[in-house]
Amino acid sequence: MKRLVSILLLIAMMLTLAACGQDAAPADNDAGNTIVYGTTDEYTEINPAINEHCEINVLIFNGLTAHDADNQIIPCLASDWTIEENGTVYTFNLRDDVKWHDGEAFTADDVKFTIEMIQNPDNESENAPNYEDVESIEVIDNSTVKFTLSEPNYAFLEYMSMAVLPKHLLEGEDPHTSSYFFKPVGTGPYKVAVHDDGQSITLEKNEDYFLGTPNIDTIIFKIVPDNSAKALQLQSGELNFTQIEPKDLATFEGKDEYSIFDMTTADYRAIMYNFSDDMWIENKDLIPAIGYAIDRNAIVDAVVIGHGMPAYGPLQRNIYNDPATELYTYDPAKCEELLAAAGCTKESDGYWYRNGNKISFTIYATPSDQVRVDLARICAQQLQAVGLDVSADVSTSWISQNSGIIGWGSPFDADDHMYKIFGTGKGANYSAYSSADFDRFVTEARQSDDSEVRKAAYSKALAELNNNPPYTFICYVNAIYVGDSRIKGINPKTVLGHHGVGIFWNVCDWTIE
Repeated sequence: MKRLVSILLLIAMMLTLAACGQDAAPADNDAGNTIVYGTTDEYTEINPAINEHCEINVLIFNGLTAHDADNQIIPCLASDWTIEENGTVYTFNLRDDVKWHDGEAFTADDVKFTIEMIQNPDNESENAPNYEDVESIEVIDNSTVKFTLSEPNYAFLEYMSMAVLPKHLLEGEDPHTSSYFFKPVGTGPYKVAVHDDGQSITLEKNEDYFLGTPNIDTIIFKIVPDNSAKALQLQSGELNFTQIEPKDLATFEGKDEYSIFDMTTADYRAIMYNFSDDMWIENKDLIPAIGYAIDRNAIVDAVVIGHGMPAYGPLQRNIYNDPATELYTYDPAKCEELLAAAGCTKESDGYWYRNGNKISFTIYATPSDQVRVDLARICAQQLQAVGLDVSADVSTSWISQNSGIIGWGSPFDADDHMYKIFGTGKGANYSAYSSADFDRFVTEARQSDDSEVRKAAYSKALAELNNNPPYTFICYVNAIYVGDSRIKGINPKTVLGHHGVGIFWNVCDWTIE
């Protein structure tokens, strides 16, 4: 029950993007070498071991590995590694010049402690599926740690980008309630100086950062009530960097004082179906018909104003995508054909019925995310047009409803956001989707280091998601960042993740002119 409540609160926090706060000091030309970043995330906790998405993580923490501009794996806390026994033994050699923000030395014990915290079923981490095949973690010495896996997993280097946490501060603490996660200590380029609950988090550069001292002195995460307010505060000078909605972009276009970064992402939006709900237990076979009733091109034009693209699956920004599986083009006639073939009848009131019951459901969206609200409404309208009794509504507890607008997506290894999102019983499978075929295909992919084998396996996995859909995919959304034009060093070509996470990957290179 503790984990259920934790998940509901976490997902509501991440997907509603709800926050409250008072104004911080203006980010005008007198702010000096400081970025004031507007965020709608409340940051009631900063806990990368339990919760996956958090933009601030990369500023405070490091993993054994990291990502470069092309989202390829590079060394970080680990200087190098070896892979042996057909991908079942990973040995990492750690840097010896890394210290925690409190001055304590980083060691292999911290690595072992962090992964075991995530593995502990009592902690119910949504990251646990990434390490479920870890049989043992051996600390060989302070600078060497060895992982033995039960089966090959060639996505493992990807998962070792997980933020490492300090054993000396967290041993014996509850990872859901410890005060550490309000003002955490990491090894990263920035230290938490002040956390003003519900208002802001002030980060100061780590002068002793092992990869070199950052150029920007201070980064303030200012909590702003909603996305529209962020755009207004950017105009007023209270912020000098933030992510905005597409509808607000015109305000900043053509103005020399602003730089605009319209960033490609792997971040998709979809209708998620709750397969624990009677509606979808009884009518799961109707979901393919729904896929043909969605006019994705019209939605991209109307809702994200062209800043995105139609979505047909979870890997369209990934090298292992198979375009041949992108089947659900807009075809209302095909939708009605499939409904009829499933035994549904269209009655005189214009609605489809099955076994005497009108096919009816509600698509929920979180109220403070206008894009999701608009997606729910336009999808409901399009489904109404083919005779399905679908409405749209808002709820912060959308995960307990029979369907809702979800956002997911990763720019990294295809195993990320496939295995744990759609795998049976995995930690981030919030739809309760289950397909033995899908599970077999993604397992085959993660156990091979042959790109052709992986490509074939993911092609089969994507085909299964099309034939037996967990979601109705709608669109990918760009992440639009706007900031003071004096801020330099942002890489506009990096493909970002869910909620546009990843913009700070090279923050040490940023400057303010």
